[in-house]
Amino acid sequence: MTREIGIGIIGGGYMGKAHSAAMSAVGAVFNTLLRPRLEMICATSMENAEKYRKAYGFNRATGDWRELVNDPAVDAIVIASTPDTHREIAETAFALGKPVLCEKPLGRDVADATAMTEAAEKSGVTNMVGFNYICTPATQFARKLISEGEIGSVTWFRGEHTEDFLADPDLPANWRTRALSSGTMGDLAPHMIQAALTLAGPITSLNGMAETVHKKREGPDGVEDVINDDQAQFMCRFENGAMGNLHFSRVSTGRKMGYIYEVAGTKGAIRFDQEDQNALWLYKTDDAPEIRGFRKILTGPDHPDYLPFCQGPGHGTGYQDQIIIEAAHFLEAIANKEPAWPGFRMGLEVNQIVEAARRSFESGKWVDI
Repeated sequence: MTREIGIGIIGGGYMGKAHSAAMSAVGAVFNTLLRPRLEMICATSMENAEKYRKAYGFNRATGDWRELVNDPAVDAIVIASTPDTHREIAETAFALGKPVLCEKPLGRDVADATAMTEAAEKSGVTNMVGFNYICTPATQFARKLISEGEIGSVTWFRGEHTEDFLADPDLPANWRTRALSSGTMGDLAPHMIQAALTLAGPITSLNGMAETVHKKREGPDGVEDVINDDQAQFMCRFENGAMGNLHFSRVSTGRKMGYIYEVAGTKGAIRFDQEDQNALWLYKTDDAPEIRGFRKILTGPDHPDYLPFCQGPGHGTGYQDQIIIEAAHFLEAIANKEPAWPGFRMGLEVNQIVEAARRSFESGKWVDI
């Protein structure tokens, strides 16, 4: 029998809207046991909160996240606000025994992520980090193929998360240019680092570099310094001995959603590009020589979490569907009282890699994790 769960979302912007739409749709798409009720939304002002309430269909609005978290009608929390707010909100929610889905990165730094993970595990309630790109049917299938040994032992991983939303040097300064946690290493890199950890395993050492390409931008009070990184990269070694190379950029001209990975193994290889998110490319060494080559696999009902959206192979899923899949996994974990994946522990591991990369950037040396 289905039952309601009151959802509170903190942040009504880009991701706040995506999570609101996902919680509205997930019950119908996945026939979940828990059916979300959009109970309350919070923004930085009551005016904005009320605007989002009307637009997204929430029952109530507030300009104070504490009111939302403490409200008895709010059963689960989605944190879609800026990273500097994540820790206090999560700790307060866990102290009340309320499940939390938190957008990445998990706080501003490793200290925040450690405290949040400890609070989550002490509470024993469901916790999850919003690494939505790992939820596509194609990437879930890639994870299954690798875990089942279809491409043998992983020997090499290449990944990138590249976009061009700040490639234009004349674009004004904004929140993305004013905090270390909002730079490329805080904003884009966590997604591909999490993919690398999922598909190739733990990273044991790395060596990299980062730079700010456009060092100054026009702000409301005149020209201001950009204090974080536009692009970065690192070589790495995985625990299983595989080599890796990861690259991240918000100034990669022409790239709109460059979440791309290649995984080579002893028996095959896999390629994926998020700009073509409904296709996975697979190479198998045991194919006959005359047909040996990368084959394009179009996702369909036989791939993870595809069928709830569509019965037709190749019809495809989109960005919003990733957030709906994420919501389904979150609600399923709450209903079954089991750990959600990816949880806060993985969010912490990603933050530890980011911090290690920054140490390498500063020293110019290899850094052990």
